[in-house]
Amino acid sequence: MFRFLALLIIVNMMNNSSGDEQVECPLCMEPLEVDDLNFYPCTCGYQICRFCWHRIRTDENELCPACRKAYPENPADFTPLSQEQIAAFKAEKRQRDQQRRAKISENRKHLANVRVVQKNLVFVVGLPPRLADPEILKKHEYFGKYGKIHKVVINPSTTYAGVQGPSASAYVTYINNNDALRAIQSVNNIMIDGRLIKTSLGTTKYCSHFMKNQTCPKPDCMYLHELGDQEASFTKEEMHQGKHQEYEKRLHDAMQAQLGLTSAAGANSQNGGGSGNSSSGGATATGGGGGGGASTASTMAGLVSSSSAAAVVAAAAGGGTTAAAAVAAAALIPPAAAAAAAAPSAA
Repeated sequence: MFRFLALLIIVNMMNNSSGDEQVECPLCMEPLEVDDLNFYPCTCGYQICRFCWHRIRTDENELCPACRKAYPENPADFTPLSQEQIAAFKAEKRQRDQQRRAKISENRKHLANVRVVQKNLVFVVGLPPRLADPEILKKHEYFGKYGKIHKVVINPSTTYAGVQGPSASAYVTYINNNDALRAIQSVNNIMIDGRLIKTSLGTTKYCSHFMKNQTCPKPDCMYLHELGDQEASFTKEEMHQGKHQEYEKRLHDAMQAQLGLTSAAGANSQNGGGSGNSSSGGATATGGGGGGGASTASTMAGLVSSSSAAAVVAAAAGGGTTAAAAVAAAALIPPAAAAAAAAPSAA
């Protein structure tokens, strides 16, 4: 009877194409080994693995956990599988595993057309050759000023340069998501060496090994090895429609709203009963409004040590450029170019 049940279990496991169901020992909850599939140590037919049976007989009370009878010296029913049966079982298991991997790979095939927006990744295009160096971009006077950087990767391809001449692009990965957004808001659309710098959140595709349900052999692989945020995932068609840009804009708006609430709370705390400091509001203005813009530019220029850089900030303020962009330009433009940029406004 027990032998018949054991054969039924083996047949069921072989016919289980999903490979998800396994016979487990009810005591240790480990999958039964091949040799344990027809191991019944007690006459009541309660099946456990040989490890647990040996432990009960040598270290515990020697009683069957089900019927509480003492285990006999030898198992009540146990016929080891033949080598042919073991080989057939292992071959069937390999086939099930292959079918399972093929099914997972088929389900992930559509991911080849998907890109996932990375909230901490800044994609920069239009960099002049002199800035196409990871160590330079990590410095505090460049992208390092906005937060701690995890990695910078330079792409020397000029695909994104347009008609601006030789330029490079870069991927700047920050530790903090908001640092990436602040860097984008400060650096986007500034001019450096006659080139327009454009920044946005970068996207990443799925690793080909992940899509095949394989272990990636590259320890520093930059692609995704787990499913990304569904809200941040877009097909190539959706990206052509600008859906990923709409998603990025929502992130910027959310951060600005959070900063606005924080600033308002701070202002209320300082003003107390109404003796407010009018200069605190002017320090956060973004220019374009007469003296307010110049005041902001002057304040931000004090953060830049180079006098020529400060001149660029002042010139930018006169032209209506935001203070954040002016500071970014002052940090990235060399002194000679900054002085040249400031000269027309002085005239």
